[in-house]
Amino acid sequence: MKAVETNLLKFLQGTKQFIIPIYQRKYSWTISQCRQLWNDILRAAEDEKIKGHFVGSIVYIERGLYQISSVPQLLVIDGQQRMTTLTLFLLALGKAIEESDQPCDITRRKIMNYYLVNNDEEGDQYHKLILTKSDKDTLISLTSKKSLPEEFSQRVYENYNFFIDSIKKSEIDLNKLFQGIAKLIVVDISLDRDHDNPQLIFESLNSTGLDLSQADLIRNFVLMRLEPKEQAELYTEYWYPMERSFGNLNDSNLFDRFMRDYLTVKMGKIPNIQDVYTVFKDYVYQQSEQTVNEIVEDIYRFSKYFVKLAFQTEKDKNINQVLVDINALKVDVSYPFLLEVYDDYGQQKLSKEDFITILELVEAYVFRRSICGVPTNSLNKTFATISKEIDKDNYMESAIAAFLLQDSHRRFPKNEEFIQESLVKDVYNFRNRNYLLRKLENFNRKEIVDIESYTIEHIMPQNKNLSSEWRESLGISWEEIHNTYLHRLGNLTLTRYNSELSDKPFLVKREMKGGFADSPLRLNKELGRLDVWNEDEITKRARSLADLAVRVWKYPQISDEVISKYSKNNSKVETVSYTIADHPELKGEMLALYEELRKRISNLDSSVRMEYKKLYVAFKTITNFVDIVPQKSRLRISLNMAFREIKDPQGICKDVSNLGRWGNGDVEFSLSSVNEIEYAMFLIKQSFEKQLDDE
Repeated sequence: MKAVETNLLKFLQGTKQFIIPIYQRKYSWTISQCRQLWNDILRAAEDEKIKGHFVGSIVYIERGLYQISSVPQLLVIDGQQRMTTLTLFLLALGKAIEESDQPCDITRRKIMNYYLVNNDEEGDQYHKLILTKSDKDTLISLTSKKSLPEEFSQRVYENYNFFIDSIKKSEIDLNKLFQGIAKLIVVDISLDRDHDNPQLIFESLNSTGLDLSQADLIRNFVLMRLEPKEQAELYTEYWYPMERSFGNLNDSNLFDRFMRDYLTVKMGKIPNIQDVYTVFKDYVYQQSEQTVNEIVEDIYRFSKYFVKLAFQTEKDKNINQVLVDINALKVDVSYPFLLEVYDDYGQQKLSKEDFITILELVEAYVFRRSICGVPTNSLNKTFATISKEIDKDNYMESAIAAFLLQDSHRRFPKNEEFIQESLVKDVYNFRNRNYLLRKLENFNRKEIVDIESYTIEHIMPQNKNLSSEWRESLGISWEEIHNTYLHRLGNLTLTRYNSELSDKPFLVKREMKGGFADSPLRLNKELGRLDVWNEDEITKRARSLADLAVRVWKYPQISDEVISKYSKNNSKVETVSYTIADHPELKGEMLALYEELRKRISNLDSSVRMEYKKLYVAFKTITNFVDIVPQKSRLRISLNMAFREIKDPQGICKDVSNLGRWGNGDVEFSLSSVNEIEYAMFLIKQSFEKQLDDE
């Protein structure tokens, strides 16, 4: 490697050609960055004390396999953004000089011949800087004074015009402006491919990770290791079509997400989004039996599935509708599992019907959990690992069993829990309320109703100051009924006449134009037959809709025998069973205190399980998060977390990490009064939430 500080214009002079390799990202400098460069050049031009201004390094591969023509071809691996922007500036300056009346020491022709073109060459070799794809054609058009291509580079053209406008508005002496750019200094770093490792140097130059996205780094890592011909073939056949399917990577976040999910499928663990490139390198090095071409081909195949999932572009309408429904739930963490299933469908390991069944299984699993308020902390890990539990020789039954065997915080809520939670859920403030009502309305319906043009209607109005008609209809407990049922499923429907219905009495809402009796929606069909709307009718309708929901989001049916076949715990172990009777300290006031605390802990989540042990009472989801040791005058509480992690403003917790105690964890405190339960629950919730976060 040779590195030398040199003047920019001197660096550009002479017959040579700087080529941006196909694996480099597109030109991406914004107006803001161009303005900064413009200000630097302007400052250097106007301040005679400034003898030079450093603008960065330009790193390129000088010799070896790339030396294939009479014009030295230098592959730029770092500095293309600066080089392109400075080229646009010189083009704009040349145009300004050509159109100016003031005498200039430099002409446009000299700027072109010295710094921008190889005047004695033809074709592509005529141009000193060759960019990639649409950037290339746009820059050549500007250099040659030709019309822009149909698909031109917006960024190249906008920045060129920025410099044109900036020169005009500044009214600066053009000789001075040329003197300003003549003061620019770069570090010229040339590499020898036969002796230097361009990839390692490229990584060290971009070690901060600020300039390049994970997508950029992965593309460069894959293609930079190949010979030019292989680069071109691989890029053209796989990488470029993949970039186009991701919107030409104008937003690389989606591609980064895809690569994280792809690596999750391949490696069985979830990389941090910021470490995707590092994990990808490890993955490639592990694939000793696969060529780079085979790895990229595999990435391309999975990328097509990801695009179908993310943008719902599956050509099969039945499959695509389920993808639309899944994406309405915004459960991107399911993608690693869905990618693998999609690939199995693509490889014909699954029929179309079975593929749709698994997609609907995922949809029902996610939605039921959402209605039941099951914590989502562990969903990413569930979807990253559940495919390991599937026997692909018995695909469908093992897939269903894998979901049904999830327990605790990973459970698939059964019908009883799903119905109960549907009846009491605040659906109006539920994120997926539109999805819920759309699915209920359109279940088994061929003439699909587009509910996006409808709004949510409260049958019993939201207005707290209910009219006398409404109070009479609801009865003596109208206020309590209003507070309890207002936002629940039974009291909600869809309409296009929300403003007309307003707070009107029920019978008026029923009979008016656009009212319930006049509505084409199934959700309103029964409302059109009722004469009154009260607590009984609200609960009846809620139950009816909850029963329908069980059919829409089905709990899969499979025999106990099949479940047992896939259960890891199908061997029965005899264990000693304890009850509350084994804790004689729990009587009188202590029993009342314990019962109140037990109810509060159990209500944290329906996944919480209680077990009586010989010396304490354990509450667990995955494992114990709080243990209660009953004593005569207090309850001693153990929290299963490190003492340094507890937030305890009142300072009642003790560090028992080095003491022998019954119960699990390093945090202990005591409870002796019902008045202390609120603060006790504040501490207990921390242990509960930490366990879910750790999982």
